[in-house]
This record gives sequence, C-alpha cells and structure tokens, in this order.
Amino acid sequence: MRSFASDNNSGVHPSIMDAIVEVNRDHTVGYGDDPYTRAAEKKLKEVFGPSADPFLVFNGTGANSVALQAVTRSYHTILCTQTAHIYVDECGAPTRMSGCALTAIPSSDGKLTPEQLLPHLHHFGVCHHSQPRAVYISQVSELGTVYTADEIRAIATLVHRHDMYLHMDGARLANACASLGCSMKELTADAGVDILSFGGTKNGMMMGEAIVSFRPELSAGLPYFRKQSAQLASKMRYLSAQFLAYLEGDLWLTNASHANRQAARLAAILRAYPDIHFTQKPESNQLFFTMPAWAARRLAEKYFFYYWDEASSEVRLVTSWDTSAADIDRLQESLHEIFS
Repeated sequence: MRSFASDNNSGVHPSIMDAIVEVNRDHTVGYGDDPYTRAAEKKLKEVFGPSADPFLVFNGTGANSVALQAVTRSYHTILCTQTAHIYVDECGAPTRMSGCALTAIPSSDGKLTPEQLLPHLHHFGVCHHSQPRAVYISQVSELGTVYTADEIRAIATLVHRHDMYLHMDGARLANACASLGCSMKELTADAGVDILSFGGTKNGMMMGEAIVSFRPELSAGLPYFRKQSAQLASKMRYLSAQFLAYLEGDLWLTNASHANRQAARLAAILRAYPDIHFTQKPESNQLFFTMPAWAARRLAEKYFFYYWDEASSEVRLVTSWDTSAADIDRLQESLHEIFS
C-alpha cells in the first residue's frame, strides 16, 4: 500500500537498516556506555556545534516531554500554537509529565511571532498565576510552513529577554533545512534555540529521537528526566547506529530534499485543478488544501490520507523520502479520473 497520509508511514532507508544489522554483533555495554553511542553523540555535536549536548530517546512524544521537563517546573506555563503537536497530538503527555499549563495561541500559518507572544508575557513574579517559562515551536510547523533563521532568532531574543527558554520540536527539521538551503546548526544553536527535539523517524529512520540541549543548566538534569520518563534505552546501540547512518554523508538532507521535491511536483499538479485551493503555502513535504467533498470521498477510495478539517473538506497530503515518481504519476491519474 502506498499513501500520502504521513511520512511516518514510510519505510526505513536501506542504509539505516544496514547500520542496525551491523551493530547486531557480539555484546556491548548497555544504557549508552557503548562505542556506537559515543560516536553518535560526537557526530551530533559536530552537526549542532560545541554547545550541543545530545541525549537519545525512543520517540517524539518522549523527546518533547523530557525536554520540557528540563526547562520548566510545575508552576510554569508553556506557550505554543493552537495546532502544536504537544497541544493536539500527544494526549496531554507534556502536561502530565511536566505539570505545566499549556497556553495555545491562534495562528493562521502554524507559526508564532514575537507580536503574538507579547500579550502572554505578564504576571511574572506573581504567585497567583502560572509563570511563563517556555515557548514551543515546530520546525517544520504542523501546517507545513517553515521558520526562517531570522524568525527563530526574533522569538529567541524576546524569550531570553524574559528569562525564558525556547524549545524547538524538530521532527521535520531536515525538511526545513532542505527548503531554506541552510544547516541544522543555523536553524537551532545559531538562532538562539535552547533545547531541541531532533527527529529522524519521519525521514528514513526506524525509531529514535535526540534531545539536544544548548544550555549546560538544562543538560545537567536531562539524564534524570530521561530515566524517570522511561526514555533511556538499555540497548542504546540500535538507536545510535541509526543516527550515525542518518548523519554521515548527509543522508538526512538527501532524504528531506527528495521529499520536498516530490511535494513541489505534487503541488504543481494540484494547482491545475480550479476546484482545489491551497490553504497554506507549500514550503516543505506537507500540502494543505481544500477540494470538493465529493472529490475527496472519491480520492479516499484509492488513497489513505487525513482530513485536516472535514467541515471545510481540507485535507493534508505528505510526501516521504521514498515517495517515487510513479507514486506521483498514479495520484495524478486518479485526480484526472475524478475531475474529468
């Protein structure tokens, strides 16, 4: 089955699968005290810079929850968009594990700006109110849009002025870099991000994420929050090997660039139909658009995808590292049949 529902549905890149098999030899020390994890941590520091302290975990929800525990206490508030993954799609895990309130800010494009944040930065030092402490942004956003380095830096400047932290959910960070033509360091450490959830599962890895701290005071508590949150892998080498294969030779960029190109080709096909209207500017590997309800039902007979807003018949299509030209061709044929 081929689908455009999510890049989570794609398979594992052969190079990463080979890396997992390669470390499945003999014995080695568990819980990250092995040479593969040391090598992966070294490589992550090379990619993100000398201030980076990486901590490998199992999955994205775990990465976000552990990272936010490190930057907050239970009397703090985390600011995010109303479409943020931590607000909509993680079953309240960050709230449950950090004890913090989430303040969801409306955003038409899935991104935050300093102007949107300013009205929520008040009541500092007043014990009757939760204290704003962290801002959460997604790169790429949940609506497929991309923050530029300058946009991130503007948020970071405001956040730091109020003695707060900036957390980036980088589940699709690779796609943002491919879109902007910049490095991951430029969009994180150089732009003022304090802590990052760095994902590869959507871009060719089997599983595993890395929390990357850029602040030593946050790094100090992360080993303990990771263990308490059941995110410390005993056989860590199977996660570490994936990151080595993912980062060596810029496989992360090759995969993300391919997914973005396929999305751009699909967007061009969709634009040919007057009844299809994009609701977000295509900037990554996610496409958001409305189409007539009858056409969406016909398309759903052939492809699995998600409705973003069923009331307005807004759907989301996502391309992946393994989306082929034939996949796009078949979808184009289906659209032609539906609208002809």
